[in-house]
Formats: sequence, structure tokens, C-alpha cells
Amino acid sequence: MRQSTSIFLIGPMGAGKSTIGRLLAKTLGVDFIDSDKEIERKTGVSIPMIFEYEGEAGFRRREAEAIAELTDIDPIILATGGGSVQLPENRSLLRDRGFVVYLHCPVEKQLERTHKDTNRPLLQTENPRQKLMELFQIREPLYRELADYIVDTGQASSRSVVRQILRAYERAQARHHHHENPNR
Repeated sequence: MRQSTSIFLIGPMGAGKSTIGRLLAKTLGVDFIDSDKEIERKTGVSIPMIFEYEGEAGFRRREAEAIAELTDIDPIILATGGGSVQLPENRSLLRDRGFVVYLHCPVEKQLERTHKDTNRPLLQTENPRQKLMELFQIREPLYRELADYIVDTGQASSRSVVRQILRAYERAQARHHHHENPNR
């Protein structure tokens, strides 16, 4: 990993990536960007609309472009879409360009936090719980493999999650620093 000061948040829908990301950014005094919001800003249409016209594959293509651009900004706090980890090129950019934090969240909690949200095309289905379970099974191993740090957002307050992340992040920065200058 290059000496980056960026933090990238990965994890499922409803794990709290935007909330946690905003708090982290405020604490560290850096910009927060949500890749989904950035895609909407660039295309001028909502994510459900992109899904409707271009399908999930079209959306993933746009997401990969956004991630390539956004991970190049340093420092940044970036919240990524729940499915962004499925593309290997996204995984390698996230891994190489910053400190990756997996916000782990049980499906029940995800359901609670997303059930009123119509901006989530993958959940516009008869059985959102089952869909979240399926996504969790596919993505969970990828989240784990990619993460520099894993934190559970199911129970803890946002503030306590942010504190845990900052501690882990500072440890990682210190370790990296130590390797850079072994003679000091």
C-alpha cells in the first residue's frame, strides 16, 4: 500500500457507511464522498434509473469508473456501494490506495435500516430479507478478505464505531511509518 491517508468503507446496505463516513471525515478534517451519490451527480439520474436502463452490469461499470477516480484522491473518506467488492479491479484499487474498513452488520439490522428506502434497486423484491441474505453470502468473504480492519455496526453507536476505526487507523499509520524508517 502506498502511504495513503485515505479510509475506504466497505460493507452491505444499511451498515452505516454514509453516517460513519461523514463522522470520520469531520473528525479528520477531510472530504467525505459516497460513490453512489457521486455516480448520481455525474449521470444526473438516480441509481434505480441507472439499473432500469443499463441493468446491474451498466451500474457496476459506472461504479468501477467512480471508484478508480475517487480512490485516487488523497486524503478522502470514501463510502462504497455494497456490491463494489465484487469486481476484482475495484478490490485491488481499494486495497492498494487506502485503509479499508469493513462495516459488518447483521442482516436483521440491514433490513431495519433499509426497508423504507426506495433508492435501493436490489431490494425492490418480494422478499428483501432473502435478498440481503443472498448478497451477504456472496459478499461477506470478499469484505473480510479485503478489510484492513473489521468493525461491527449492528449494536454500537456511530461515535464508538468511529473511535474504534480511528484507533485501528492510527496503529496502521504508525506501523507503516515504522517500516519506512527502520533506523530512527
